[in-house]
Amino acid sequence: MATMDTPPPGSPPGPPASPRPLLNRRLAEFGTTIFAEMSALAAATGSINLGQGFPDTDGPEEIREAAVRALRDGRGNQYPPGPGVPELRTAVAEHQRRFHGLSFDPDTEVLITAGATEAIAAALLALVEPGDEVIALEPYYDSYAACIAMAGGRRVPVTLRPVDGVYRLDLDELRDAVTDRTRLILLNTPHNPTGTVLGREQLAAIAELAVERDLLVVSDEVYEHLVFDGEHLPIASFPGMRERTITISSAGKTFSFTGWKVGWITAAPALVSAVRSAKQYLTYVSAGPFQYAIAEALRLPDSYFDGLRDELRAKRDLLSTGLTDAGFAVYRPAGTYFVTTDIRPLGESDGFAFCRTLPERCGVVTIPNAVFYDHREQGAPFVRFAFCKRESVLKEAVERLSKLRR
Repeated sequence: MATMDTPPPGSPPGPPASPRPLLNRRLAEFGTTIFAEMSALAAATGSINLGQGFPDTDGPEEIREAAVRALRDGRGNQYPPGPGVPELRTAVAEHQRRFHGLSFDPDTEVLITAGATEAIAAALLALVEPGDEVIALEPYYDSYAACIAMAGGRRVPVTLRPVDGVYRLDLDELRDAVTDRTRLILLNTPHNPTGTVLGREQLAAIAELAVERDLLVVSDEVYEHLVFDGEHLPIASFPGMRERTITISSAGKTFSFTGWKVGWITAAPALVSAVRSAKQYLTYVSAGPFQYAIAEALRLPDSYFDGLRDELRAKRDLLSTGLTDAGFAVYRPAGTYFVTTDIRPLGESDGFAFCRTLPERCGVVTIPNAVFYDHREQGAPFVRFAFCKRESVLKEAVERLSKLRR
């Protein structure tokens, strides 16, 4: 017997129901990352890939052998402890004391994660309620926006703007961005993609604001050992910040093992417990044998960290000079893996179009900075090059890019 919901036999079919979108609305604005697109373009055209920030050589041989030794000895081949292996948690705590003068209990104030990306996601999922506002320094690493969205938060960009050849934070703009709905500030220094390293005065002002407005700070410090001009100062070291800061770092950038995905957070016990509550339902654990190897890496002598910084500073200078000679306006970074450039001196203004045609024109791939902005027109004329490559590769890239001036 036919009902209101069931057409009688022989009735013509009605219009098809509108399909429900498969992707939930929080992530609907996010498609395939620009890194995947441009890396695929590099492979398809045989271009030099200066887009994605991964080294083209492995890190220290003794650390790679430490991973092999852990595998052979059966350490980490099964599920490691949820918070991370004790050896690595202890090494992270020692690292924070050695380099930054910060004391953390490895049992209650350190959590090992699947890289810094999971640490950021877990922190935001744990701490942000739907409707909470999260301030992020724009342009920002693209996973920030996606993680804020997954947590149901509302991102509030505070834009770093180029002034006299460097990107600067306007502290008044930051203060004005804070409202009664602001939950936390998502900080990144050294800053990707601009290469800005926030100084003592700026960090002190951010700390004072956080204390005054009772805000949490999630501080992404993965480039902490890659500061070429100035110094890296963890915001957790400022007055009032020890109990309200989650500091994030990882092994990938410091030791050139980006595929191992070993990261960590350090924070007060209550914050670590909150982040662990979210993290346990993401990966739960990861990278077992690699955790033992990174514990050894964090104890390498100062000469390793100094040598890495000096090597990358020389590569920064090589690429920056070559880009200037090719006709770009160059914002020489104080830290990180990346150089931001302005393409307008080349008669260009659309970074997306420029990056998509550059492989055919010069055999080089780079990234349009507009993907790191909420209002993409602000980043339209800027593109980012990575210099964490072999010197010979950078020299070849510079030679290819010199065609732009011919």
